[in-house]
Amino acid sequence: MKRAATHLRIPRQSVSQSFALLALLLLGAVALVGPSGLLAWNENARLLDQREKELKDLTAERDRLKNRVALLDPRHADPDLVGELLRSDLNMAHPDELVIAQH
Repeated sequence: MKRAATHLRIPRQSVSQSFALLALLLLGAVALVGPSGLLAWNENARLLDQREKELKDLTAERDRLKNRVALLDPRHADPDLVGELLRSDLNMAHPDELVIAQH
């Protein structure tokens, strides 16, 4: 007795549906755990808060430096700031000032 050869034929529709399901599952996984997915939102929010604080600090530093540059403008320099810089950078003092050295 001969056995009839059995070939399993998977219908094309099942294969295409399986690939479509796999693609949807992959897209769902990327939407959940990808770099801009749902799980990354907390990390992105934390980084945003950190960068906003850093931006605020840098803006304050820039404004402070901008004010200092404006006070040192050669056309109308602030005499108090010029005197402070001369005393600290060049070790200069007025003749009537008393200098106390710290050890």
